[in-house]
Parts: sequence; structure tokens; C-alpha cells
Amino acid sequence: MPVAAKSFTFICGADDFLVGRLGKERFETLVAEAGADDFSREIISGFAGNVGEVAAVVNRLRESVQTVPLFGGRRVVWLKDVSFLADTVTGRAEGTLQLVEDLQQVLEKTNPAETALLITAAPVDRRRSFPKWCEKNADCTVVGDGDSTGEALAGVVLAEARALAVTFEPDALQLLLARIGANTRLLIAETHKLAAYAGEGAAITEAQVAELTPNVAEGDFFEAAEAFFSGDLRWTLAALERHFFTGGDARPVISSLQSRNRLLLQIRALLDSGEVRAGPRGLDGLPRAQAAYGRHFTGAMEKSGYNVFSQNPWYLGKLAAGTKLPALRRLIDNQQELVAAFEEIVARPHGQAEVLRDLAVRCLAPGA
Repeated sequence: MPVAAKSFTFICGADDFLVGRLGKERFETLVAEAGADDFSREIISGFAGNVGEVAAVVNRLRESVQTVPLFGGRRVVWLKDVSFLADTVTGRAEGTLQLVEDLQQVLEKTNPAETALLITAAPVDRRRSFPKWCEKNADCTVVGDGDSTGEALAGVVLAEARALAVTFEPDALQLLLARIGANTRLLIAETHKLAAYAGEGAAITEAQVAELTPNVAEGDFFEAAEAFFSGDLRWTLAALERHFFTGGDARPVISSLQSRNRLLLQIRALLDSGEVRAGPRGLDGLPRAQAAYGRHFTGAMEKSGYNVFSQNPWYLGKLAAGTKLPALRRLIDNQQELVAAFEEIVARPHGQAEVLRDLAVRCLAPGA
């Protein structure tokens, strides 16, 4: 027996950018297949901030799928950016749940021969009955399945790179993931920028990523921090001079230094204990150390300089191998000096540059 045609297409996932991008591609395909002109296609916003707006969305969709094309043929309707299927206050409201049942009835009665209907939604609480029903009764695609791990994000970047006819050197890809984090939209934007810079058929290098990509994931993007933790006093003083010459403020520099120093304190403690060791792909033994000590980081489970286990392992390995990792005593002294410098800046707001220069000398001068 022939398989009955699905009455609509349902695309969902945790990442609104990926869902929206795939939805746009599918909508354009449906329009081309139907030969739909401007009068035979419609895009309806599915965003709803309260139950009343959910009702308006469902009613508009009902009217749309019941509309007969002015010049015959097949209509194409896209219910875009549906927000009320998520585990939110609006999504959990009793009125919304009833309206979702009404939406299901509309979908059951939709004639695919007359209307090509596409629904995109992100995020979606897939524990609910409606998404489960869609998976069985629609042409359903789940984008990413909520996986924001490094491997899944790397797959997104590599797929985009293939489409742009470029490749990534292994360390270049890892550095990009470490700097951007789990921001799919920005990862793809940065991949396009790097591809344009490298040129078609080229391999994107670690040096290009380091030069062109902001470090938004770690928040450690000041030259002064790189110079300070290299142990180079001359470079640190020059970097601070450039920072303040352009009107910079001391507080983000101190924040950057403290964030890096906190991570190095934890890395040094793990290395000294023998729990982990620096390897070519990051810190070897980090999962085992997390199993043993992760319980002590309650309240700091999101990406944070306070929790070494929340960081990208490759990035931690670069920190451990790429700097003259100071002794634990020196790192503790650094942290105390940073606290003292912050307190001094509060007391002397017009002497910020001098305070940070003095800090660098106390921490990095020979014999410090």
C-alpha cells in the first residue's frame, strides 16, 4: 500500500537559529515545488507572549489554511518561530495547552494537496503530547536534538566550512570553539568571516582564528592578559600603555586577569596533585578529576572562571602548555595583588593606569 502523504512539515530543535535557517530553506523549496506566487504564499509569526497571543496565532493559521488561492494552485504557508511549545510560563498555561489541542485539530484537517504547511518551533518541550504527535504524523525534523557539546558544535562548523569550500586545521577549529562557545549563530558567522579571509579551497589556520575571532566565550580577550601571563614585563607595560592610550578602563583588565588567574590556580592545583596532565588535546584526566571534585562547585556549573570543569578542555590545555605556568604560591600572590589593585582603583579612580603598572611590576619584576 502506498504511504499516505504527510499533511504538514514540522521542524523543531533547541537552537532557534539552526531551526530558522533550515525552515527558510524548506519554505523556499516548497514554494518552488508548488510554483507559488506572492499571492499563494504566507508567513505567519508564531511568537506569542501570552495566552491571548497564542489564540490569535492559532486563529490566523486556521484562516490561512482554509483560504482558497485566488488563481488556483497550491498555497504554501509557514508558521514561523513558534514559541508557545516550550517549557515556559506561556507554554505551561492551561489556556495554551487547550489551544495547542485546537492547533492539532487544524493540522489534522489540513489538505496537503491544497496547502503545503510548514511549522518551525524552537525551543520545544518534547515531553508534551503535541510534539510527539507531530513526530508521528508530520514530515518531522529535529535539529541538533539539543546537543551543545563540543563534538556537535564542531559538526555544525565543519558542515558550514564544507559548504563554503574551506577546511579547518584541527587546532584552528578547537580554538574557534573555545573562543565562541555554544553560540551557533556566532560560530557560523565567524566561519563565514574566516572563509572569506582564507579564500576558497584554503585551510583556516589557528593563527587566523587567533587574529580574527573575538574571545566571547571566555571573556579573556585583552592583550594585557596575554602579556601578563607570559611573564613578559616589558610587553605587559606596553600593552597597558596601549590600552589606556585609547581610553580604556582598568576594571575590565583586572576582571580578565582575575578570570585567567583563577583558572590557572585550579589547573596548577590539579597538575601538582597528579590528577591531570597537559596533553596535546587538552588536559588528560579531566573527566576523572571532575567526577572526584565536581561536587564542590555547586552554584558555579555554567561556564565560569570559578569552575575549571565548566571550561573547554582544549582551552585549559592551551593555558597549561602555552604559558610559563607559575607556581601555586605565585598565583595566590597574584590574586591577592589583583584584589589590592581593585581596592586601590576604587580609592584612586583617576590613577588607574599607575595602579596597573605598579601591579605588573610587583608581580613580574625579577625576584617577584
